[in-house]
Formats: sequence, structure tokens, C-alpha cells
Amino acid sequence: MSDSEPPPVHAREVDHELVSVASHLADTACRGDNHSMAAAARARDGRIVTGLNVYHFTGGPCAELVAIGAGASEGVYDLVTMVAVGSDGRGVMPPCGRCRQVLLDCHPALEVIVQAADGAVIQVPVTDLLPYAYVWDEDSAPN
Repeated sequence: MSDSEPPPVHAREVDHELVSVASHLADTACRGDNHSMAAAARARDGRIVTGLNVYHFTGGPCAELVAIGAGASEGVYDLVTMVAVGSDGRGVMPPCGRCRQVLLDCHPALEVIVQAADGAVIQVPVTDLLPYAYVWDEDSAPN
């Protein structure tokens, strides 16, 4: 993004530490096709949790979902920011559609770090990634 262009309406200050943690994990822990994405998430209390995807032809979990589960296993339930980074130098990657919906449902106030069309790394509310999202309501879910 050039100095003359205004930032996107909902863009926030990017959590560069989180990008660095996910990038380091992608560079050091991802191995082959089974683990090709790393995610890092910051909790409201400042703790950082991480995860790697588990590729499987049946639709193994994405790194973002593994990070949510890893956080829960450590008592971290209030995530405020998340980023995913691809291995092999692919950099910041946007969450897939399934992850966008899960992130919105589990952490509706979450901010997500993504790469904009112009290549700039920005941080936006998860609601910006799903502007017309279905909002799952436990009370209306079928039994």
C-alpha cells in the first residue's frame, strides 16, 4: 500500500509479532505435504498459541482450527488475532471458507491478518472476510 492510498476502512495495526511466530513455525516445523500451513493466534491476555495443518484426503484440519484446539487445551478461549502462513516462503495466507466460518462462529470479535490484493499485509475483523455470513445460533440448531 503506498503512502498516498488510504488503508482499507476496517484495517487495524498489524500484530507483526504474531506474523513472525507463524512464519518461524512454517519455516521450522512444516514438513512436506502433511504440514504445509502454520497458524498463530493471540489471546486477550497476550498468550500466543500455534498450530499446524494436518493434510488428509478426508479434509484434515487447517492450521487455524488446530490453533483453536491447542489454545483450548491450554485454557485459552478468548482469541483476538490470528494469522496463517504457508510453508516454502508462501507468506501470509487467508483462511479458507470453512475456517472463516469457524473463526466467525467461535471468535466473532477476532481480527485476522491477511495479504491484501496490493500485497500489503493487513489486519481486519473476521466479519470483513464474511460480509454476508450465516451466523450459527445454538438455540436454533436442529436437535
